[in-house]
Amino acid sequence: MWCDDAESILQEVEEFLTGVRRGPDPDRMLATVLFTDIVGSTETASRLGDRAWRGLLDRHHDVVRTELGRWRGREIDTAGDGFLATFDGPARAVRCAVAASRSVQALGLQIRAGVHTGEVEVAGDDVRGIAVHIGARVAGLAGAGEVLVSRTVRDLVAGSGIGFSERGTFELKGVPGGWELYAVADV
Repeated sequence: MWCDDAESILQEVEEFLTGVRRGPDPDRMLATVLFTDIVGSTETASRLGDRAWRGLLDRHHDVVRTELGRWRGREIDTAGDGFLATFDGPARAVRCAVAASRSVQALGLQIRAGVHTGEVEVAGDDVRGIAVHIGARVAGLAGAGEVLVSRTVRDLVAGSGIGFSERGTFELKGVPGGWELYAVADV
C-alpha cells in the first residue's frame, strides 16, 4: 500500500471484489449547443421528390456549414435535416443560428433553432448529456425562422448587444422544472 502506484493496486482490488473494472471518468466540458431543423421538411420532400429534395438538402447543409465555419462552430451531427453543433461561446452560437436562418431563406427554406449552454460529456467526436437534451427540446419549441435560447444563454450573453423577447416558462420533456425561454429579437 505504500508503493508509488496505489491507485492501480486499488483498481485491481476493486475489480477482484466487484468483477467490474471502472473506466476513466468521462471527459466533461462547458459548451454551447445549437440545434437546427428544417421546418416542413417532410412536406417539401414529398412535393419535390427524392432527387430534388436531396439536392436542396445538400445546398442547405452547405449554407449551414458555411455559417458554422464563420462563427467557429463544430459540427457534431446532421441527423436528417438538422444540425447539432457546439460552440465555445453562446454569443457565437446565437449569431450563427440567426445567420443560418437568414441564409437558408434564399433556398426557400425556413429553419428553427435552439441554443443552450451547459456541461456536456465528450465521447470521441460526439457530445452527450442533459445539456444536449435541453438544447434539442428548446429547438423543438421554436417556430419557423425563430431562434430560441434558454435563460442560461440569455444571461451569459448580457452586454453582447443581442436582444431577446420573453417566450415564457416551459416544461421540457424529461427535464425537471420549468425552463424560461427567450426568442432572439435583435443581433
